[in-house]
Amino acid sequence: MNTRILIIFLIWISNVVAEEVSGIPKIIDGDTIHINDYKFRLEGIDAPEMRQQCKKEFLKISSIIGFSFYKDYTCGKVSRKKLITKINKSEIKCISTTKDRYKRYIATCFKGKTNLNQWMVRNGFAIAYRKYSKKYVSDEEFAKENKLGIWQGKFIEPEKWRKLN
Repeated sequence: MNTRILIIFLIWISNVVAEEVSGIPKIIDGDTIHINDYKFRLEGIDAPEMRQQCKKEFLKISSIIGFSFYKDYTCGKVSRKKLITKINKSEIKCISTTKDRYKRYIATCFKGKTNLNQWMVRNGFAIAYRKYSKKYVSDEEFAKENKLGIWQGKFIEPEKWRKLN
């Protein structure tokens, strides 16, 4: 029995090959980028969709009363723009070990030593995609506690927004 498990494990691990691609990316949205002919989905994060509206507080009437006014903004476009600004036409490196059902490489991408997946979540421009990974949960909690990015207001989680739209 142990030999069978070892053989299955060795077959499985031989099929896991890391794909590493470097280049100047085209930013599609806050969690999808292209480098040459490679399409990458940033692993473990979920950014607002390009047409997604979020609400941002713009006026608060007394902290005692606790009443706020909100205005809509296109948070998906903001998320994309923040990733574009962070990368700043620099070369990045993406490391992938698998593909999703849309044939995109699921990857962790880096600008120098900065993990871009983590940076997006920690600054509130994406959320930790708990359905697939718990890796960035503490970064999401940091952004939420510090009211960064989308955590400054109200929003629907991107996955739920996709299902509703």
